[in-house]
Amino acid sequence: MRAVLLLVGLSVMACSAPVDEVSWNTRDGNPPLVIAHRGASGDRPEHTLEAYALAIEQGADVFEPDLVVTADGVLVARHDGYLSTTTNVADHPEFADRQREFLGRTDWWVFDFTLEELRTLRAVQPQPGRDTAFDGQFDIPTFEEILNLIDEAEVDCACVIGVEPEVKHPEEFAAAGLDPLPLLNQALLDHDLFSADAAVVVQSFDAGFLIRMNAVAPVRLAMLYSSPDEPGGDMNGYPLEVVAQFADGLGANKALLLNPDGSSTGLLEAAHALDLDIHVWTVRDDREPLVGETVEDELRALYALGVDAVFTDFPATAVRVRSEMAGE
Repeated sequence: MRAVLLLVGLSVMACSAPVDEVSWNTRDGNPPLVIAHRGASGDRPEHTLEAYALAIEQGADVFEPDLVVTADGVLVARHDGYLSTTTNVADHPEFADRQREFLGRTDWWVFDFTLEELRTLRAVQPQPGRDTAFDGQFDIPTFEEILNLIDEAEVDCACVIGVEPEVKHPEEFAAAGLDPLPLLNQALLDHDLFSADAAVVVQSFDAGFLIRMNAVAPVRLAMLYSSPDEPGGDMNGYPLEVVAQFADGLGANKALLLNPDGSSTGLLEAAHALDLDIHVWTVRDDREPLVGETVEDELRALYALGVDAVFTDFPATAVRVRSEMAGE
């Protein structure tokens, strides 16, 4: 069983035994969190209860579910608003006429399906080159089911497991009468997570949504940041100093933190100076590392830099490298 963990703010510290003498460059000096990106999505179809359960076994500290809204107003976990890449919807002739164009893409969209209809679909592995043996076996989970899984796991492991939901397309859903904000707040209230010290961080690329949420909810927020060269990738025009006024962290693309030679770009130091945590995405065992020759090299560089959390599709690897660096 992994060490008993207690989330303190956005960081984690061992409670069952002190961490070996090691100095972390995180904002508060505590070990960086390992965030299961869509669950243990490298080994199971993403955003399934089975992927999240495996992430617990692999020692992840935090779950990261992407949230979208069904036609009947239920939060479910899908990375995209569309269904073709992560489910077998194309194999269901009864839904053939549900395809339509939205956001420049013709597909099947979650908000055109009720939860009952989504329950007839099964998840598939969307990433090329990964194991497809589990395709067609698992359901699309609701956010409520994910929180229930966390509650049950916390009893079993005598630990705190964090949750870092990303709200997808919040303004588009709100415009369709399916505003995710009150749904999310109610779910957090129902699970005693609606507080500043709860083990929850709500993230989004949409600054407007975070500003709205900051006005009505006490939970921690993180602004996602991809690249200043991509549409919407410049934090929607908000400088880092302004982001710090409505958010508690920055969810940054790893390429924004490290130069090709492994040196810091300065973004992490600037964020930490504003009391913003840095949660970096996404480390994958089956992709070329940003720096070094292996994913372990990449993880060591990010940990040494001082990131406060790492999103990864393969939590076991990130946990192992962190333990090795801690001398455990």
